[in-house]
Amino acid sequence: MFFYMLDDKILLSNIKYDDLEEISENTARENKEIIYYLKKVDPLKSRRRFCVSDPLLLFLKEEGLNLIYKKDLEEYNLPKWVIDRINNKKVTGINTNYPNWKNAINNTLPKKWKVNVFGLGDVGGTLITGLRLLGGDCISEIGIYDRTENKKKRWILEANQILSAFDGKSYPKVKGIASEELFDCDMFVFCASVGVPPVGERVKDVRMIQFEGNSKLLSAYANMARKCGFKGIFAVVSDPVDLLCKSVFIDSNTNENGKIDYKGLAPEQIRGYGLGVMHARAAYYAGLAKDTAHYLNEGRAYGPHGIGLVIADSIENYNEDKSIYLTKKAKEANLQVRETGFKPYIAPALSSGSLSLLATIRGQWHYSATYMGGVFMGAKNRFIESGVEIEILDIPNELLLRLQETYRKLERII
Repeated sequence: MFFYMLDDKILLSNIKYDDLEEISENTARENKEIIYYLKKVDPLKSRRRFCVSDPLLLFLKEEGLNLIYKKDLEEYNLPKWVIDRINNKKVTGINTNYPNWKNAINNTLPKKWKVNVFGLGDVGGTLITGLRLLGGDCISEIGIYDRTENKKKRWILEANQILSAFDGKSYPKVKGIASEELFDCDMFVFCASVGVPPVGERVKDVRMIQFEGNSKLLSAYANMARKCGFKGIFAVVSDPVDLLCKSVFIDSNTNENGKIDYKGLAPEQIRGYGLGVMHARAAYYAGLAKDTAHYLNEGRAYGPHGIGLVIADSIENYNEDKSIYLTKKAKEANLQVRETGFKPYIAPALSSGSLSLLATIRGQWHYSATYMGGVFMGAKNRFIESGVEIEILDIPNELLLRLQETYRKLERII
Protein backbone atom coordinates (compact mmCIF):
# COMPACT_ATOMS: atom_id res chain seq x y z
CA MET A 1 0.00 0.00 0.00
CA PHE A 2 1.15 3.53 -0.82
CA PHE A 3 0.65 6.62 1.36
CA TYR A 4 0.53 10.20 0.11
CA MET A 5 0.05 13.80 1.25
CA LEU A 6 -2.01 16.36 -0.73
CA ASP A 7 -3.06 19.75 0.69
CA ASP A 8 -2.46 18.49 4.24
CA LYS A 9 -4.78 15.52 3.54
CA ILE A 10 -3.67 11.90 3.92
CA LEU A 11 -4.24 9.63 0.92
CA LEU A 12 -3.68 5.90 0.57
CA SER A 13 -3.99 3.48 -2.31
CA ASN A 14 -2.89 0.20 -3.79
CA ILE A 15 -2.05 2.20 -6.91
CA LYS A 16 1.23 4.04 -7.47
CA TYR A 17 0.66 7.75 -8.26
CA ASP A 18 3.88 9.37 -9.46
CA ASP A 19 2.46 12.90 -9.26
CA LEU A 20 1.66 12.70 -5.53
CA GLU A 21 4.01 13.25 -2.58
CA GLU A 22 4.69 9.88 -0.99
CA ILE A 23 4.94 9.66 2.81
CA SER A 24 5.53 6.90 5.36
CA GLU A 25 2.77 4.84 6.94
CA ASN A 26 3.72 6.22 10.35
CA THR A 27 3.16 9.78 9.15
CA ALA A 28 -0.21 8.77 7.70
CA ARG A 29 -1.28 7.01 10.89
CA GLU A 30 -0.51 10.02 13.08
CA ASN A 31 -3.09 12.16 11.29
CA LYS A 32 -6.47 11.79 13.00
CA GLU A 33 -8.59 13.49 10.33
CA ILE A 34 -10.51 11.76 7.52
CA ILE A 35 -8.19 9.83 5.19
CA TYR A 36 -8.82 9.23 1.49
CA TYR A 37 -8.53 5.94 -0.36
CA LEU A 38 -7.80 6.36 -4.07
CA LYS A 39 -9.04 3.92 -6.69
CA LYS A 40 -9.75 3.90 -10.42
CA VAL A 41 -13.20 2.90 -11.69
CA ASP A 42 -15.19 3.79 -14.80
CA PRO A 43 -16.83 7.16 -13.92
CA LEU A 44 -20.07 6.16 -15.65
CA LYS A 45 -20.36 3.27 -13.22
CA SER A 46 -18.99 4.76 -10.02
CA ARG A 47 -19.29 7.69 -7.66
CA ARG A 48 -16.51 10.23 -7.40
CA ARG A 49 -16.61 10.42 -3.59
CA PHE A 50 -18.20 8.12 -0.98
CA CYS A 51 -17.99 7.03 2.63
CA VAL A 52 -16.03 3.80 3.07
CA SER A 53 -18.22 2.17 5.71
CA ASP A 54 -17.00 -1.37 5.04
CA PRO A 55 -13.65 -2.76 3.75
CA LEU A 56 -15.51 -4.42 0.85
CA LEU A 57 -16.04 -0.96 -0.70
CA LEU A 58 -12.29 -0.64 -1.25
CA PHE A 59 -12.12 -3.78 -3.36
CA LEU A 60 -15.19 -3.49 -5.60
CA LYS A 61 -14.18 -3.48 -9.26
CA GLU A 62 -17.59 -2.15 -10.21
CA GLU A 63 -20.54 -0.67 -8.31
CA GLY A 64 -24.20 -1.61 -8.38
CA LEU A 65 -26.52 -3.46 -6.02
CA ASN A 66 -23.37 -4.78 -4.33
CA LEU A 67 -23.35 -1.45 -2.47
CA ILE A 68 -26.30 -2.54 -0.33
CA TYR A 69 -25.66 -6.19 0.52
CA LYS A 70 -22.86 -7.88 2.43
CA LYS A 71 -20.46 -10.00 0.47
CA ASP A 72 -17.70 -12.19 1.83
CA LEU A 73 -14.27 -10.92 0.88
CA GLU A 74 -11.31 -13.02 0.03
CA GLU A 75 -8.24 -12.39 2.14
CA TYR A 76 -7.38 -8.71 2.11
CA ASN A 77 -4.45 -6.92 3.66
CA LEU A 78 -5.30 -3.67 5.40
CA PRO A 79 -3.51 -2.17 8.39
CA LYS A 80 -5.53 -2.43 11.59
CA TRP A 81 -5.51 1.34 12.03
CA VAL A 82 -7.14 1.75 8.60
CA ILE A 83 -9.86 -0.77 9.53
CA ASP A 84 -10.45 1.19 12.75
CA ARG A 85 -10.85 4.38 10.71
CA ILE A 86 -13.33 2.60 8.43
CA ASN A 87 -15.37 1.48 11.44
CA ASN A 88 -15.41 5.08 12.70
CA LYS A 89 -16.52 6.47 9.29
CA LYS A 90 -13.20 8.27 8.87
CA VAL A 91 -12.30 6.97 5.41
CA THR A 92 -13.50 8.49 2.15
CA GLY A 93 -13.22 6.70 -1.18
CA ILE A 94 -12.12 8.78 -4.18
CA ASN A 95 -12.37 7.72 -7.82
CA THR A 96 -9.36 9.31 -9.52
CA ASN A 97 -10.75 8.60 -12.99
CA TYR A 98 -12.80 11.78 -12.53
CA PRO A 99 -10.76 14.68 -13.96
CA ASN A 100 -11.66 16.94 -11.01
CA TRP A 101 -11.17 14.31 -8.29
CA LYS A 102 -8.85 16.53 -6.25
CA ASN A 103 -11.72 18.96 -5.66
CA ALA A 104 -13.58 16.20 -3.79
CA ILE A 105 -10.86 15.98 -1.16
CA ASN A 106 -11.44 19.51 0.07
CA ASN A 107 -15.22 19.20 0.48
CA THR A 108 -16.56 20.44 3.81
CA LEU A 109 -20.14 20.53 5.05
CA PRO A 110 -21.65 23.86 6.12
CA LYS A 111 -22.76 24.34 9.71
CA LYS A 112 -26.01 25.83 8.46
CA TRP A 113 -27.23 25.26 4.92
CA LYS A 114 -28.59 27.75 2.44
CA VAL A 115 -31.36 25.97 0.54
CA ASN A 116 -32.85 27.21 -2.75
CA VAL A 117 -36.17 25.78 -3.95
CA PHE A 118 -37.32 26.00 -7.57
CA GLY A 119 -41.04 25.41 -8.19
CA LEU A 120 -43.76 26.74 -5.90
CA GLY A 121 -46.71 24.58 -6.88
CA ASP A 122 -48.52 22.25 -4.48
CA VAL A 123 -45.40 20.20 -3.69
CA GLY A 124 -42.95 23.12 -3.56
CA GLY A 125 -45.18 25.25 -1.35
CA THR A 126 -45.83 22.42 1.11
CA LEU A 127 -42.14 21.51 1.12
CA ILE A 128 -40.96 25.01 2.06
CA THR A 129 -43.62 25.11 4.77
CA GLY A 130 -42.02 22.02 6.29
CA LEU A 131 -38.51 23.47 5.96
CA ARG A 132 -39.59 26.74 7.56
CA LEU A 133 -41.28 24.98 10.49
CA LEU A 134 -38.59 22.38 11.18
CA GLY A 135 -35.31 23.66 9.74
CA GLY A 136 -34.29 26.43 12.12
CA ASP A 137 -31.44 24.39 13.60
CA CYS A 138 -29.74 23.57 10.30
CA ILE A 139 -30.96 25.97 7.57
CA SER A 140 -29.78 29.58 7.47
CA GLU A 141 -32.00 30.72 4.60
CA ILE A 142 -34.54 29.36 2.11
CA GLY A 143 -34.37 30.97 -1.31
CA ILE A 144 -37.49 30.46 -3.45
CA TYR A 145 -37.97 30.81 -7.19
CA ASP A 146 -40.79 30.26 -9.62
CA ARG A 147 -41.28 31.40 -13.18
CA THR A 148 -44.66 32.82 -12.09
CA GLU A 149 -43.75 35.95 -10.13
CA ASN A 150 -46.97 36.08 -8.08
CA LYS A 151 -46.32 32.59 -6.71
CA LYS A 152 -42.98 33.77 -5.43
CA LYS A 153 -44.50 36.90 -3.86
CA ARG A 154 -47.24 34.83 -2.26
CA TRP A 155 -44.84 32.40 -0.60
CA ILE A 156 -42.50 35.13 0.62
CA LEU A 157 -45.47 36.59 2.48
CA GLU A 158 -47.06 33.33 3.64
CA ALA A 159 -43.93 31.43 4.68
CA ASN A 160 -42.35 34.29 6.62
CA GLN A 161 -45.59 34.62 8.62
CA ILE A 162 -45.29 31.06 9.94
CA LEU A 163 -44.21 31.74 13.51
CA SER A 164 -45.01 30.62 17.03
CA ALA A 165 -45.13 33.25 19.74
CA PHE A 166 -42.91 33.54 22.82
CA ASP A 167 -40.91 30.31 22.48
CA GLY A 168 -37.76 31.87 21.00
CA LYS A 169 -37.61 29.26 18.27
CA SER A 170 -35.45 30.00 15.24
CA TYR A 171 -37.00 29.96 11.76
CA PRO A 172 -35.02 30.24 8.52
CA LYS A 173 -35.85 33.35 6.52
CA VAL A 174 -37.65 32.73 3.23
CA LYS A 175 -36.31 35.00 0.49
CA GLY A 176 -37.26 35.45 -3.16
CA ILE A 177 -34.38 34.93 -5.61
CA ALA A 178 -33.76 35.51 -9.31
CA SER A 179 -33.01 32.67 -11.74
CA GLU A 180 -29.31 33.58 -11.84
CA GLU A 181 -29.12 33.04 -8.06
CA LEU A 182 -30.48 29.48 -8.11
CA PHE A 183 -27.10 27.85 -7.55
CA ASP A 184 -25.84 30.31 -4.96
CA CYS A 185 -26.62 27.80 -2.21
CA ASP A 186 -25.60 24.56 -0.49
CA MET A 187 -28.65 22.64 -1.69
CA PHE A 188 -30.73 23.24 -4.81
CA VAL A 189 -34.19 21.62 -4.66
CA PHE A 190 -36.02 21.05 -7.94
CA CYS A 191 -39.81 20.88 -7.45
CA ALA A 192 -41.04 22.22 -10.79
CA SER A 193 -43.14 19.81 -12.83
CA VAL A 194 -45.10 19.51 -16.05
CA GLY A 195 -47.56 16.95 -17.32
CA VAL A 196 -49.29 15.98 -14.06
CA PRO A 197 -52.53 14.15 -15.03
CA PRO A 198 -55.67 15.93 -13.80
CA VAL A 199 -57.69 14.51 -10.95
CA GLY A 200 -60.20 11.97 -12.25
CA GLU A 201 -57.94 10.62 -14.97
CA ARG A 202 -57.07 7.01 -14.16
CA VAL A 203 -53.43 6.26 -14.90
CA LYS A 204 -51.16 3.36 -13.98
CA ASP A 205 -47.96 5.31 -13.32
CA VAL A 206 -48.21 9.10 -13.18
CA ARG A 207 -44.45 9.55 -12.84
CA MET A 208 -43.64 8.00 -16.21
CA ILE A 209 -46.05 10.44 -17.88
CA GLN A 210 -44.08 13.25 -16.22
CA PHE A 211 -40.64 11.96 -17.22
CA GLU A 212 -40.52 13.34 -20.76
CA GLY A 213 -41.64 16.85 -19.84
CA ASN A 214 -39.69 17.11 -16.60
CA SER A 215 -36.43 15.83 -18.12
CA LYS A 216 -36.56 18.54 -20.81
CA LEU A 217 -37.31 21.19 -18.19
CA LEU A 218 -34.54 19.96 -15.91
CA SER A 219 -31.88 19.80 -18.63
CA ALA A 220 -31.40 23.57 -18.69
CA TYR A 221 -30.75 23.66 -14.94
CA ALA A 222 -28.33 20.74 -15.08
CA ASN A 223 -26.33 22.75 -17.62
CA MET A 224 -26.61 25.87 -15.49
CA ALA A 225 -25.19 23.95 -12.51
CA ARG A 226 -22.25 22.85 -14.68
CA LYS A 227 -21.51 26.39 -15.87
CA CYS A 228 -21.71 27.71 -12.29
CA GLY A 229 -19.31 25.05 -11.03
CA PHE A 230 -21.96 24.16 -8.44
CA LYS A 231 -20.45 22.36 -5.43
CA GLY A 232 -23.60 21.66 -3.43
CA ILE A 233 -26.40 19.09 -3.51
CA PHE A 234 -28.75 18.97 -6.51
CA ALA A 235 -31.94 17.50 -5.00
CA VAL A 236 -34.65 16.23 -7.35
CA VAL A 237 -38.15 16.06 -5.85
CA SER A 238 -40.12 16.11 -9.11
CA ASP A 239 -41.14 12.73 -10.54
CA PRO A 240 -39.70 10.35 -11.56
CA VAL A 241 -36.78 11.20 -9.27
CA ASP A 242 -34.52 8.24 -10.08
CA LEU A 243 -34.71 8.71 -13.84
CA LEU A 244 -34.44 12.49 -13.61
CA CYS A 245 -31.34 12.18 -11.44
CA LYS A 246 -29.64 10.16 -14.19
CA SER A 247 -30.69 12.79 -16.74
CA VAL A 248 -29.13 15.51 -14.58
CA PHE A 249 -25.89 13.54 -14.30
CA ILE A 250 -25.64 12.97 -18.06
CA ASP A 251 -26.70 16.49 -19.05
CA SER A 252 -24.39 18.26 -16.61
CA ASN A 253 -21.41 16.14 -17.72
CA THR A 254 -21.95 16.60 -21.45
CA ASN A 255 -19.77 19.28 -23.05
CA GLU A 256 -20.54 21.61 -25.94
CA ASN A 257 -19.39 18.96 -28.42
CA GLY A 258 -21.96 16.50 -27.09
CA LYS A 259 -19.39 14.29 -25.37
CA ILE A 260 -19.39 13.20 -21.73
CA ASP A 261 -16.32 14.63 -20.00
CA TYR A 262 -17.25 14.16 -16.29
CA LYS A 263 -16.54 17.81 -15.50
CA GLY A 264 -20.07 18.60 -14.34
CA LEU A 265 -21.95 17.44 -11.26
CA ALA A 266 -20.48 14.41 -9.52
CA PRO A 267 -22.94 11.53 -8.95
CA GLU A 268 -22.89 11.99 -5.18
CA GLN A 269 -24.04 15.61 -5.61
CA ILE A 270 -27.29 14.43 -7.21
CA ARG A 271 -29.99 12.91 -5.02
CA GLY A 272 -33.59 11.88 -5.67
CA TYR A 273 -36.32 12.30 -3.07
CA GLY A 274 -39.29 10.04 -3.74
CA LEU A 275 -38.82 6.93 -1.61
CA GLY A 276 -39.57 8.57 1.74
CA VAL A 277 -43.30 8.71 1.10
CA MET A 278 -43.37 5.12 -0.20
CA HIS A 279 -41.92 3.99 3.11
CA ALA A 280 -44.48 6.18 4.91
CA ARG A 281 -47.33 4.68 2.89
CA ALA A 282 -46.11 1.15 3.53
CA ALA A 283 -45.83 1.97 7.23
CA TYR A 284 -49.39 3.30 7.26
CA TYR A 285 -50.87 0.15 5.77
CA ALA A 286 -48.58 -2.10 7.78
CA GLY A 287 -49.86 -0.52 10.97
CA LEU A 288 -53.46 -1.45 10.14
CA ALA A 289 -52.88 -5.17 10.80
CA LYS A 290 -50.97 -7.07 13.51
CA ASP A 291 -49.30 -9.44 11.05
CA THR A 292 -47.59 -6.58 9.19
CA ALA A 293 -47.05 -4.05 12.00
CA HIS A 294 -43.46 -5.28 12.42
CA TYR A 295 -42.55 -3.44 9.20
CA LEU A 296 -42.13 -0.21 11.14
CA ASN A 297 -39.15 -1.68 13.06
CA GLU A 298 -37.88 -4.43 10.77
CA GLY A 299 -38.75 -3.46 7.20
CA ARG A 300 -37.04 -1.54 4.42
CA ALA A 301 -38.02 0.28 1.24
CA TYR A 302 -35.96 0.21 -1.95
CA GLY A 303 -36.12 1.44 -5.50
CA PRO A 304 -38.23 4.08 -7.26
CA HIS A 305 -41.32 6.02 -6.35
CA GLY A 306 -43.70 3.90 -8.45
CA ILE A 307 -43.35 0.82 -10.65
CA GLY A 308 -40.31 -1.12 -9.47
CA LEU A 309 -40.79 -0.21 -5.81
CA VAL A 310 -39.64 -2.92 -3.41
CA ILE A 311 -41.02 -3.06 0.13
CA ALA A 312 -39.54 -5.70 2.43
CA ASP A 313 -41.69 -6.47 5.46
CA SER A 314 -38.59 -7.56 7.41
CA ILE A 315 -34.91 -8.04 6.68
CA GLU A 316 -34.20 -10.75 9.26
CA ASN A 317 -37.54 -12.58 8.87
CA TYR A 318 -38.45 -11.74 5.30
CA ASN A 319 -41.88 -12.88 4.13
CA GLU A 320 -42.48 -12.65 0.38
CA ASP A 321 -46.29 -12.54 0.53
CA LYS A 322 -46.42 -9.82 3.16
CA SER A 323 -43.78 -7.83 1.33
CA ILE A 324 -45.61 -8.03 -2.00
CA TYR A 325 -48.84 -6.98 -0.23
CA LEU A 326 -47.21 -3.91 1.35
CA THR A 327 -45.51 -3.02 -1.93
CA LYS A 328 -48.86 -3.08 -3.72
CA LYS A 329 -50.57 -0.97 -1.05
CA ALA A 330 -47.77 1.62 -1.11
CA LYS A 331 -47.79 1.82 -4.92
CA GLU A 332 -51.57 2.30 -5.09
CA ALA A 333 -51.89 4.75 -2.21
CA ASN A 334 -51.66 7.76 -4.49
CA LEU A 335 -54.53 6.43 -6.62
CA GLN A 336 -56.71 6.14 -3.52
CA VAL A 337 -56.08 9.81 -2.73
CA ARG A 338 -56.90 10.80 -6.32
CA GLU A 339 -60.20 8.92 -6.03
CA THR A 340 -61.18 11.33 -3.24
CA GLY A 341 -60.95 14.15 -5.79
CA PHE A 342 -57.61 15.57 -4.65
CA LYS A 343 -54.03 15.42 -5.89
CA PRO A 344 -51.77 13.35 -3.63
CA TYR A 345 -49.06 15.89 -2.87
CA ILE A 346 -49.06 16.59 0.90
CA ALA A 347 -47.44 13.36 2.11
CA PRO A 348 -44.88 13.30 -0.76
CA ALA A 349 -43.91 16.94 -0.16
CA LEU A 350 -43.32 16.31 3.54
CA SER A 351 -42.18 12.68 3.79
CA SER A 352 -40.05 12.53 0.64
CA GLY A 353 -39.38 16.26 0.61
CA SER A 354 -39.02 18.33 3.79
CA LEU A 355 -38.30 15.54 6.27
CA SER A 356 -35.88 13.68 4.02
CA LEU A 357 -34.06 16.86 2.98
CA LEU A 358 -33.64 17.85 6.61
CA ALA A 359 -32.36 14.37 7.47
CA THR A 360 -29.81 14.74 4.65
CA ILE A 361 -28.62 18.09 5.96
CA ARG A 362 -28.38 16.75 9.51
CA GLY A 363 -26.44 13.64 8.47
CA GLN A 364 -29.28 11.34 9.55
CA TRP A 365 -30.48 8.06 8.03
CA HIS A 366 -33.31 8.49 5.55
CA TYR A 367 -34.60 7.23 2.20
CA SER A 368 -33.40 8.78 -1.05
CA ALA A 369 -32.02 7.72 -4.42
CA THR A 370 -28.24 7.73 -4.79
CA TYR A 371 -25.87 6.54 -7.49
CA MET A 372 -25.24 2.80 -7.70
CA GLY A 373 -23.22 1.81 -10.74
CA GLY A 374 -24.99 3.85 -13.40
CA VAL A 375 -28.43 3.77 -11.76
CA PHE A 376 -29.95 6.07 -9.16
CA MET A 377 -31.51 3.61 -6.73
CA GLY A 378 -33.52 4.42 -3.62
CA ALA A 379 -32.29 2.96 -0.33
CA LYS A 380 -31.60 3.90 3.27
CA ASN A 381 -28.54 6.15 3.41
CA ARG A 382 -27.06 9.20 5.05
CA PHE A 383 -24.87 12.09 3.95
CA ILE A 384 -22.00 12.59 6.39
CA GLU A 385 -18.61 14.32 6.44
CA SER A 386 -16.82 11.36 4.84
CA GLY A 387 -19.42 11.05 2.06
CA VAL A 388 -22.60 9.14 1.25
CA GLU A 389 -23.02 6.04 3.42
CA ILE A 390 -25.46 3.47 2.05
CA GLU A 391 -26.79 0.90 4.50
CA ILE A 392 -25.25 -2.54 3.88
CA LEU A 393 -27.26 -5.56 5.05
CA ASP A 394 -27.46 -9.32 4.77
CA ILE A 395 -30.16 -9.38 2.09
CA PRO A 396 -32.34 -12.53 1.88
CA ASN A 397 -32.14 -14.25 -1.52
CA GLU A 398 -35.83 -13.75 -2.35
CA LEU A 399 -35.53 -10.04 -1.66
CA LEU A 400 -32.29 -9.77 -3.62
CA LEU A 401 -34.04 -11.23 -6.68
CA ARG A 402 -36.69 -8.51 -6.47
CA LEU A 403 -34.02 -5.83 -6.13
CA GLN A 404 -32.13 -7.17 -9.12
CA GLU A 405 -35.29 -7.04 -11.23
CA THR A 406 -35.88 -3.41 -10.26
CA TYR A 407 -32.26 -2.50 -10.91
CA ARG A 408 -32.40 -4.03 -14.41
CA LYS A 409 -35.59 -2.09 -15.18
CA LEU A 410 -33.95 1.19 -14.22
CA GLU A 411 -30.89 0.32 -16.32
CA ARG A 412 -33.05 -0.31 -19.37
CA ILE A 413 -35.01 2.93 -19.13
CA ILE A 414 -32.00 5.25 -19.13
